[in-house]
Amino acid sequence: MAIFDSLGKYRNTGLLILRVGLGIMMMTHGFPKLAGGPQGWEGLGGSMKVVGVDFLPVFWGFMAAVAEGVGGLLLVLGLFFRPANAMLVFTMIIAALVHFGKGDGLSGASHAIELGFVFLGLIFIGPGKYSVDKK
Repeated sequence: MAIFDSLGKYRNTGLLILRVGLGIMMMTHGFPKLAGGPQGWEGLGGSMKVVGVDFLPVFWGFMAAVAEGVGGLLLVLGLFFRPANAMLVFTMIIAALVHFGKGDGLSGASHAIELGFVFLGLIFIGPGKYSVDKK
Protein backbone atom coordinates (compact mmCIF):
# COMPACT_ATOMS: atom_id res chain seq x y z
CA MET A 1 0.00 0.00 0.00
CA ALA A 2 1.22 3.43 -0.89
CA ILE A 3 0.54 4.86 2.56
CA PHE A 4 3.01 2.43 4.15
CA ASP A 5 5.74 2.96 1.55
CA SER A 6 6.89 6.27 3.01
CA LEU A 7 6.97 5.17 6.66
CA GLY A 8 10.56 3.93 6.37
CA LYS A 9 11.82 7.48 6.73
CA TYR A 10 10.30 7.55 10.25
CA ARG A 11 12.39 4.69 11.65
CA ASN A 12 13.73 6.84 14.47
CA THR A 13 10.21 7.87 15.42
CA GLY A 14 9.23 4.20 15.48
CA LEU A 15 12.19 3.41 17.72
CA LEU A 16 11.22 6.25 20.04
CA ILE A 17 7.66 4.93 20.31
CA LEU A 18 8.96 1.43 20.97
CA ARG A 19 11.48 2.63 23.58
CA VAL A 20 8.99 4.82 25.45
CA GLY A 21 6.20 2.24 25.45
CA LEU A 22 8.38 -0.67 26.54
CA GLY A 23 10.29 1.48 29.00
CA ILE A 24 7.16 2.70 30.76
CA MET A 25 5.80 -0.83 30.99
CA MET A 26 9.08 -2.13 32.42
CA MET A 27 9.07 0.68 34.98
CA THR A 28 5.57 -0.32 36.08
CA HIS A 29 6.91 -3.85 36.69
CA GLY A 30 10.22 -2.81 38.24
CA PHE A 31 9.55 0.14 40.55
CA PRO A 32 7.16 -1.83 42.82
CA LYS A 33 9.85 -4.52 43.05
CA LEU A 34 12.44 -1.88 43.99
CA ALA A 35 10.07 -0.56 46.65
CA GLY A 36 9.66 -4.09 48.03
CA GLY A 37 12.94 -3.74 49.90
CA PRO A 38 15.26 -6.52 51.02
CA GLN A 39 12.47 -8.92 51.91
CA GLY A 40 10.93 -8.63 48.46
CA TRP A 41 14.34 -8.73 46.77
CA GLU A 42 15.17 -11.95 48.59
CA GLY A 43 12.09 -13.67 47.20
CA LEU A 44 12.72 -12.33 43.72
CA GLY A 45 16.41 -13.22 43.86
CA GLY A 46 15.53 -16.76 44.84
CA SER A 47 14.55 -17.18 41.21
CA MET A 48 18.23 -17.54 40.37
CA LYS A 49 18.03 -21.08 41.70
CA VAL A 50 16.73 -22.09 38.26
CA VAL A 51 20.29 -21.63 36.97
CA GLY A 52 21.98 -23.10 40.04
CA VAL A 53 22.72 -19.81 41.79
CA ASP A 54 21.52 -20.09 45.39
CA PHE A 55 23.69 -17.44 47.04
CA LEU A 56 23.05 -13.71 47.63
CA PRO A 57 19.32 -13.76 46.78
CA VAL A 58 18.84 -10.20 48.08
CA PHE A 59 21.52 -8.95 45.66
CA TRP A 60 20.07 -10.83 42.67
CA GLY A 61 16.54 -9.68 43.49
CA PHE A 62 17.70 -6.10 43.77
CA MET A 63 19.49 -6.40 40.43
CA ALA A 64 16.36 -7.79 38.76
CA ALA A 65 14.31 -4.90 40.18
CA VAL A 66 16.94 -2.41 38.97
CA ALA A 67 17.03 -4.06 35.54
CA GLU A 68 13.28 -3.65 35.16
CA GLY A 69 12.71 -0.32 36.91
CA VAL A 70 15.85 1.65 36.14
CA GLY A 71 16.39 -0.26 32.89
CA GLY A 72 12.92 0.82 31.80
CA LEU A 73 13.79 4.44 32.53
CA LEU A 74 17.03 4.08 30.57
CA LEU A 75 15.04 2.69 27.63
CA VAL A 76 12.77 5.73 27.67
CA LEU A 77 15.74 8.08 27.74
CA GLY A 78 17.85 6.07 25.32
CA LEU A 79 20.70 6.27 27.83
CA PHE A 80 23.16 3.38 28.36
CA PHE A 81 20.79 1.72 25.95
CA ARG A 82 22.66 -1.44 25.05
CA PRO A 83 23.77 -2.33 28.62
CA ALA A 84 20.21 -1.73 29.85
CA ASN A 85 18.84 -4.06 27.18
CA ALA A 86 21.45 -6.69 28.04
CA MET A 87 20.33 -6.62 31.69
CA LEU A 88 16.71 -6.90 30.57
CA VAL A 89 17.49 -9.87 28.30
CA PHE A 90 19.12 -11.69 31.23
CA THR A 91 16.18 -10.86 33.50
CA MET A 92 13.68 -12.14 30.90
CA ILE A 93 15.65 -15.39 30.48
CA ILE A 94 15.45 -16.02 34.22
CA ALA A 95 11.76 -15.08 34.28
CA ALA A 96 11.01 -17.52 31.45
CA LEU A 97 12.96 -20.30 33.17
CA VAL A 98 11.05 -19.67 36.40
CA HIS A 99 7.75 -20.02 34.54
CA PHE A 100 8.91 -23.27 32.94
CA GLY A 101 10.13 -24.48 36.34
CA LYS A 102 6.70 -23.83 37.86
CA GLY A 103 5.11 -25.88 35.11
CA ASP A 104 3.49 -22.90 33.40
CA GLY A 105 4.70 -24.10 30.01
CA LEU A 106 5.18 -21.95 26.96
CA SER A 107 1.96 -20.03 27.54
CA GLY A 108 3.18 -18.95 30.98
CA ALA A 109 6.68 -18.10 29.83
CA SER A 110 5.74 -16.50 26.50
CA HIS A 111 5.57 -12.91 27.75
CA ALA A 112 9.12 -13.05 29.13
CA ILE A 113 10.38 -14.85 26.01
CA GLU A 114 8.79 -12.29 23.69
CA LEU A 115 10.23 -9.36 25.64
CA GLY A 116 13.61 -11.08 25.75
CA PHE A 117 13.67 -11.25 21.95
CA VAL A 118 12.62 -7.60 21.66
CA PHE A 119 15.35 -6.46 24.06
CA LEU A 120 17.92 -8.64 22.27
CA GLY A 121 16.93 -7.11 18.93
CA LEU A 122 17.18 -3.60 20.38
CA ILE A 123 20.78 -4.28 21.40
CA PHE A 124 21.61 -4.63 17.70
CA ILE A 125 19.37 -1.81 16.47
CA GLY A 126 20.42 0.82 18.99
CA PRO A 127 18.37 3.64 20.50
CA GLY A 128 17.84 5.76 17.37
CA LYS A 129 18.61 9.42 16.94
CA TYR A 130 16.02 10.66 19.45
CA SER A 131 17.99 9.44 22.46
CA VAL A 132 20.41 10.75 25.05
CA ASP A 133 23.06 8.32 23.78
CA LYS A 134 22.93 9.99 20.35
CA LYS A 135 23.15 13.56 21.69
